[in-house]
Amino acid sequence: MKSILVAEDETAIREFVVINLERAGYTVTEAENGAVALEKYEKANGAIDIAILDIMMPEKDGLQVCKELRKRNGDLGIIMLSARTQEMDKVSGLMLGADDYITKPFSPTELVARVDALYRRLAIAEMRLENNFKEEIRSGNFVLNLKNHSLMKDGRLIELTQVEFQIMEFFFSNPGRPLDRSDILKYVWGEAYYGEEKIVDVNIRRLRMKIEDVPSSPKYIITVWGLGYKWETAGNTSSSH
Repeated sequence: MKSILVAEDETAIREFVVINLERAGYTVTEAENGAVALEKYEKANGAIDIAILDIMMPEKDGLQVCKELRKRNGDLGIIMLSARTQEMDKVSGLMLGADDYITKPFSPTELVARVDALYRRLAIAEMRLENNFKEEIRSGNFVLNLKNHSLMKDGRLIELTQVEFQIMEFFFSNPGRPLDRSDILKYVWGEAYYGEEKIVDVNIRRLRMKIEDVPSSPKYIITVWGLGYKWETAGNTSSSH
């Protein structure tokens, strides 16, 4: 465990990331471009916990690598590195399944805090799996399985990323209650999260595409203007098993 793949074509930035992560106790595999990153991920044979991907890379860019990795492993932690000007790329990365992004330039403290927070989430999920954690939460025609991180809608499986799952878990635990973006941020990304609240909005957009009958006219994940979102199902009843 605690193994990270760092894909960054700028040597100085890559070395900066590697040194600081190794100091924090992580084992790091380096890749100088996207194609090498995918090769090294394959060679690691499932031993990588988190991938840190620069968006702008030769061979294959970070967005392509993110898409490929997410296809291969729904539980892999993925963090994108982006320049301040790459606003649309950040959103694209999140829509493709990244868990978080860090904007350059960043401090060692921010880097390690983001990685630690993501790693903690992955470790909790792993612990549930190992302990045969069987609890399910039901809400209307949805069933959220806390062991295998799956969501069923009318008996149909909906695959979720780690972040999506945690947002749904928060919703299911608070049916019908308006949840502030900052509350969602704290619950999913942790108290010490450095990033922006819009990461919540992008993940909500992605969830709506997966669970709503008509994503542009949501009836389950409702926007509460000026605040955040709330989870609505018929009768608003949730129960655990």
